[in-house]
Amino acid sequence: MTQVLLGSPLSPFVRKARVVIAELGITDIPFEQVATSPVHGEERINAANPLGKIPALVRDEGPTLYDSRVITRYLDATRGGTLYPEARLWEVLTLEATADGIMDAAVGMIYEERYRPEEMRFAPWVEGQWGKVSRGLDAIEAQWMSHLAGPLDMGQIAVGCALGYLDLRHGARDWRAGRPALAAWYAAFAARPSMAATAPA
Repeated sequence: MTQVLLGSPLSPFVRKARVVIAELGITDIPFEQVATSPVHGEERINAANPLGKIPALVRDEGPTLYDSRVITRYLDATRGGTLYPEARLWEVLTLEATADGIMDAAVGMIYEERYRPEEMRFAPWVEGQWGKVSRGLDAIEAQWMSHLAGPLDMGQIAVGCALGYLDLRHGARDWRAGRPALAAWYAAFAARPSMAATAPA
């Protein structure tokens, strides 16, 4: 059985899969970097995933898996993980979806800046995306800190990757302001070996 994870080390969605691989102690799935964008991308990723998105888990025993939530759930299920515990499954999935929504909005803001001509950029749309980020973070601060303090699960990993991406691309907006509990949690979580090993540079 041969599997390869395709992606970019700067993508928070790819990082989710890489953190899971590290947390589960998987050593037989190499990571290979590919280039993507909203308007073009390497043929290898387009062939692996018709949507041209990352991450993609190429498998010789079956079709390529894509979408980070599909890949992380597959890895957890097939490698003996406990990142989607049945007793808290719906909470884990909801927190993961919240973190993924934060990532979607944050990545969209970067795409608007990088790929849309300056005269076509729409500032209210950008701020609307940041509004989604802010509401998601506020909800985590207000409702999810006890969950984040519990046993490691996929919701925690997704939140950690989302916050790392905000630091990478939107540091000037200071997501920590007004969210002391989340900021303190992230300071500790970011020190996990799996997070340190996959930190975007």
